[in-house]
Amino acid sequence: MRKFSVLLLLAIGIMPAIAQKKVNFDQSFQQKNNGKSRVEIAPVKELLHIMLAITKTGLDNDDMVNQKGTYYQDVLKHFKPFDNEPIIKTFDSLLNVSLYHYIFITGNAMTHDFAGTKLKANPNYLFPAQAVAKLTVTTNPVATYKDQIAAFARKSNFQKFYKQHQAYYKQLITEYHAGANLDRQWKWLEQNFKTRINNYLILCSPLINGLNYTTKFEDQDFTQILMVLPPLDNDPARTARQNELFNTRVMFTEIDHNYVGGPSQTYKKDIDSAFKDRLVWVNDKTDGTYAYPNPLKVFDEYMTYGVFVLYCKDQYDAASYQEARKDVITLMADRGFPNMERFVTALENVRAAAPDQKIDDLYPRLLELLKQ
Repeated sequence: MRKFSVLLLLAIGIMPAIAQKKVNFDQSFQQKNNGKSRVEIAPVKELLHIMLAITKTGLDNDDMVNQKGTYYQDVLKHFKPFDNEPIIKTFDSLLNVSLYHYIFITGNAMTHDFAGTKLKANPNYLFPAQAVAKLTVTTNPVATYKDQIAAFARKSNFQKFYKQHQAYYKQLITEYHAGANLDRQWKWLEQNFKTRINNYLILCSPLINGLNYTTKFEDQDFTQILMVLPPLDNDPARTARQNELFNTRVMFTEIDHNYVGGPSQTYKKDIDSAFKDRLVWVNDKTDGTYAYPNPLKVFDEYMTYGVFVLYCKDQYDAASYQEARKDVITLMADRGFPNMERFVTALENVRAAAPDQKIDDLYPRLLELLKQ
C-alpha cells in the first residue's frame, strides 16, 4: 500500500500569490459561533471522503483512507458498485496528479451544503483550501463538480446511507466531547496565553486515517481554528484515563500551535541563539525531522509538547501528570527531539517561579535557561 506523507500538510494555510477570499465571517456567523466549539461529521464532506475512498487510488492507499472496521466495509458494500461513475474517475485522475488533491476536494467540502438533492453554495466558507505545501489551485473543485457530486449522491442513495449511520456518527461526536475535552483545553489555553480564538471546529470522518491537520481562518476580526481529525483512538489495551490522556495530547498539540506561535515570533532572535546548535536539539537521523529545518520550528515543536505537560500538571492528578510527562519525553525522543526532559524541566521551573504570569511572558527566562 502506498503511504501518504502528511508532514507538510500544515502548510495548508499558505496562500497562493493571488489569493482568493477563503471565508466570510459575517455578523450572523459570528453571533452563532463566537465562544463556541463543535464537532461535526458533515454530510457533504462525508460524501466526498466516501467518493475518494472508492477511487482506485483510495482503494490502494490505507494511509489516506482508514480501511479498518465495520464502517469501511459498509462503505464498500454500499458505494463500490458505483466506482465506475465518471466523477469517481475524475477524482482519481486528480489524485494521480497529486495526492494533495485529497485536501483540495475534502478541504473545500464546507463550501457547499445539501439543498434537497442538490448542492448550494455556503455563504460563509468560500474557498478555504487553496494551497498545500507548494501546490496551489485557483478554482474550487467542489464548485466545479457540484452537479456531478450531487448526481452521484442521488444515484448511490448517499442520503439513505448517511441517515442509517447517524447513531454511529453521534457516538463518535460524543466520544470527542468526553474523551478529549476540547472546551477544557481551550479555557486553559486562553487563561494562560494572551492569544484569543473565537471559535473551534472539528471536522471528523471515520475514513480519515493518516491525514489530519489544523488551519486558521481570520475574517472581520473573528478567528476560527479548524481541525480535520480522525475519530478518537480508544485502545482497549489502555485504561480509560490513559486513552483520555492520549487523545487529549493528540488534540492539544494541534491547537496549542496557535498560542505558542505568536510569542515565538516575538522572541525569534533569542530562539535562534538558544537553538543554534541543532545537534543538541535534533537527531537528524530520525525520519521526519527535515520538516523542522530551523531553530524556530524546532523550538515550537518542543514548546508545543512542553505546554501540554504544563496543562497535565494543572488538570490531572499527580500520577497521571507524571505518566503524561514520561510519555511525552519518550515520544519526542522517538521523533528525533532528544532533549525534551531538559526542556520540560526548564519550562516547569520558570512556570513555578512565576505562576501568575502568562506563558508568553515566560519565554525570555526559559530561553536564558536553555542557553546554559
